[in-house]
Amino acid sequence: MDFRQRRRVVLGDSALQPPLQASPAVTRARSATGSAAQLRRPRHAGFLRAMHQLDAAVDPAQRAQLAEWLSDAYVEEVGDLPLGCLAQCYLGPPYVDHRLDLGRAIVEHYAPTDPVPDPFAQARMLVRTGAYAYVEIYMSGTIVPVRNDGSVVA
Repeated sequence: MDFRQRRRVVLGDSALQPPLQASPAVTRARSATGSAAQLRRPRHAGFLRAMHQLDAAVDPAQRAQLAEWLSDAYVEEVGDLPLGCLAQCYLGPPYVDHRLDLGRAIVEHYAPTDPVPDPFAQARMLVRTGAYAYVEIYMSGTIVPVRNDGSVVA
């Protein structure tokens, strides 16, 4: 007798959701998709500083300028533009983390009980450990945690 069974594929709620749509800036950047080796390159201090300033910037024009600089730097140095990043929020209660969208320069803050949309929800536990400056989420589903010294975890 052969008791081997075929693998079952279990589809969760995310399979019923419409696919993510990238903004025009993100779509343009996708033409220069980076390799896995490029994604593993350390992020220099400029990336870290700009990520922190993007969250702290109050002026929408300044925030857009920072997002544009980050987008250009990602395409040039990493070869791909993340869909966005998730990072620990330092605004204080009730916020614990926030999402940065480089395509539209959106910063959205989340309280502990707020749901974070997919695929960013997958990175939330990594951010909450405090071990990473931020976590990059790519359209391909790749998640790249970036440490405070700029090194990445592959």
